[in-house]
Amino acid sequence: MGWLSGALACCAPLAQYRTDYQLCVSADMGRDCANRAIQEYRPTAGQTPGFSLGFIEFDDQGQLFDRTQMYAVLDYIGRHAAEDDFLAVVYVHGWKHNAHEGDDNIGHFRDALLRLSATEAALSQAQGRSARRVLGLYLGWRGASLSIPVLENLSFWDRKNTAHKVGHGQVTEALIRLDQLRQTRDAESPTGQSRSRLIVVGHSFGGAVLYSALEQILEERFVRTASGAATDADVVGFGNLVVLINPAFEALLYSPLSDMATERASYFASQLPVLAILTSEADDATRVAFPIGRWLATRFEKERTQLRRNPISQQIERIRERDTNITAVGHFAPYRTHMLQATTASDPEAVRARPAGERAQSVLRVAENWESDEPGSQISFPGSLLTRSRDSAGRNPYLVVGVDRALIPDHDRIWDPRIESFVSHLILVSSQSGDLQQRRTERRHASK
Repeated sequence: MGWLSGALACCAPLAQYRTDYQLCVSADMGRDCANRAIQEYRPTAGQTPGFSLGFIEFDDQGQLFDRTQMYAVLDYIGRHAAEDDFLAVVYVHGWKHNAHEGDDNIGHFRDALLRLSATEAALSQAQGRSARRVLGLYLGWRGASLSIPVLENLSFWDRKNTAHKVGHGQVTEALIRLDQLRQTRDAESPTGQSRSRLIVVGHSFGGAVLYSALEQILEERFVRTASGAATDADVVGFGNLVVLINPAFEALLYSPLSDMATERASYFASQLPVLAILTSEADDATRVAFPIGRWLATRFEKERTQLRRNPISQQIERIRERDTNITAVGHFAPYRTHMLQATTASDPEAVRARPAGERAQSVLRVAENWESDEPGSQISFPGSLLTRSRDSAGRNPYLVVGVDRALIPDHDRIWDPRIESFVSHLILVSSQSGDLQQRRTERRHASK
């Protein structure tokens, strides 16, 4: 029985880490709030604006560890939403991570929220409006199931299955309740449209959690707002933007959205990004290991070849279901719409050190370039260049982006300042007014 005891000792506990639901106010980026589910970072006078951070945790079956935790966090957000417009950013961690204080994903997320808050403050000042309160929400689950560094690599397929189970559990409820707070803020606005925005971001199996939770919602909202080539509406998604980084799920799950987005020949200048999938060309976990496991898991399934017409290239594309069933979504070339490459001699630390005012002006330039986006066009970001493929419609709001290995060198190292800057730009571009003329008026005001 010694082997059994050893195996059990290797397992990370199924535990709730954020058990205290009282607000913790910190001047140390929340690092002194170890077991608190609700945190506020309040910097000393003269420093950049602060932010709030909440935690909601789920077990291996996708159930909330404690519904009281969810209600406490959402009640806190709701109180702020009743007073001010907010910019809420949800992060779902991936493989080998959890909600334990000291997990590096929590530290990176805090740093990203701090810079986002500073950029939002500078952007609002330039545009002559009030800054939105930045609210972070960290969704924790047992992405780390083994506690020994070498052996934890063996948990890949177990955690993939768990991620989908978690996504099909109560994550959807928590996200919808959060989105209702945004919609309530809209309803209470005199114009029916507030500046409150909701962004959700997932990495690795956290991307699988999010996509499992939101897949059918995204499909329903696309059909409701923009079905077919002839339409007079912009596409809406869940919240204001979904970002998946190195997501570990098969392209077959994305096929319906890819087909719907591709068959539409054009999008209006007012269209904003809805979904961005970023996958590194150096991500061997999804590029190499993933297809091997999927091949074994699906070897007895029956598949066929589908044909679809691309209205941009005027070509008939052959999509083999077998390929979509074993290939991670970001590596399936027919679904890719963009490449993101590091610019020549780009310096990650120089990007990180850019003043908030410069970041705000860069966001305004990206927003303007997005409105004139077309097949084959390029948009410059700090330290990177985004190029749309020539067979993808301009402003197609579903971005499937292949990423240069210089920007994301493997599956886990996703926090390069140039990637953080790229994602924060997408967040703020997607968080603009839905009214095109208002956006342009605000840009002119900011340029004075």
